[in-house]
Amino acid sequence: MEFGKIVDEVRARAEALGELGHSVLFDLEDEGKILVDATGDSVIVTPNPDNDEAETTLVLSPENLQKLMVGELNPMVAFTMGKLKVFGSKGIALKLSSLLDQ
Repeated sequence: MEFGKIVDEVRARAEALGELGHSVLFDLEDEGKILVDATGDSVIVTPNPDNDEAETTLVLSPENLQKLMVGELNPMVAFTMGKLKVFGSKGIALKLSSLLDQ
């Protein structure tokens, strides 16, 4: 899936991600980065942000992010197999995983 479509899919889930209450950066390797900031009144999704600081950073391929969002890849399995790397709060990553597959 191309980067723009992934950004659109994350934006489509913005309302559900509002429950997160934290900032998360999806680092999709060479494809780009997506910052999801759910710390305010609304969720802001920013592709390739100038400032990519977040409470939690998830490093994974675009394909694996797509699989996580549609429930084809379990986050714990992805982490265990090295398909997903988490930097920062693991608790935020766990909360995010439950919101992504809704």
